[in-house]
Amino acid sequence: MSAADWAGRDLGERTVAYDEKDAILYALAVGAAATDLDLVFEDRLRVLPTFGLTLAQWAPDVLAAAGAFDDRAVHGSQTLEVHRPLPRTGELRLSARVGDVWDKGSAAIFDVIVECDEFTATWSLFAPGVGGFGGERGPARAASTERPEGRRSVVQTFATQAALYRLTGDRHRIHIDPEASARIGQPTPILQGLCTLAATTLALAAEQGAHPADLIALQGRFSGPVIPGDALDLESWPDGAFELRRDGVSVISDGRAVFA
Repeated sequence: MSAADWAGRDLGERTVAYDEKDAILYALAVGAAATDLDLVFEDRLRVLPTFGLTLAQWAPDVLAAAGAFDDRAVHGSQTLEVHRPLPRTGELRLSARVGDVWDKGSAAIFDVIVECDEFTATWSLFAPGVGGFGGERGPARAASTERPEGRRSVVQTFATQAALYRLTGDRHRIHIDPEASARIGQPTPILQGLCTLAATTLALAAEQGAHPADLIALQGRFSGPVIPGDALDLESWPDGAFELRRDGVSVISDGRAVFA
């Protein structure tokens, strides 16, 4: 079966329930402080929009389990469009499908789209070994533009962050087991990309004087590993663009976050 045959494939529907405890655990896992009472205290709770991504994580897992690619596939980029706030507790009815499948020669990129009334999210998954099927390469990355120096701040991760974030749903062993991470060339377990991305939105909201629960659009390309405990350099611009770096090397590029 060619990778092209997966394009447009229905991945099913699921109704996913959560409560206030789940939303609070998520907020703590992505870096909310105990003093952020509207993120960690049920009496004042506002749910972070990126929490929805943990509720939709089943969709790319369904595609992997169906045999579209093997365990060498990595999460290349993520987008999130928020339609309305997530309630404090309740159920979301999610539908998922494969969007475009792009041929990169030695690899393919699969877009997995998850939709519900509250948001639309797209995972782009880079899958080695299944390209070369004669399909379109897809849109090229936009040429980097010269920008003035942006606003700079730090996203501070913490040593137990990957272990804590696993409890929100991403149980991949490379985030907890050194033997598993060593198989992908990382001697130390790495932080989940979606955790890094969500943590960055907290810092960006603080910079802009916005509330992180007012996020309405987000995108980012995962371009390098993060080790729990790293202090990451964040550069951002007034139009919502941002880049996150570790020791001068980009770990999230082509970033954009917009708050209402």
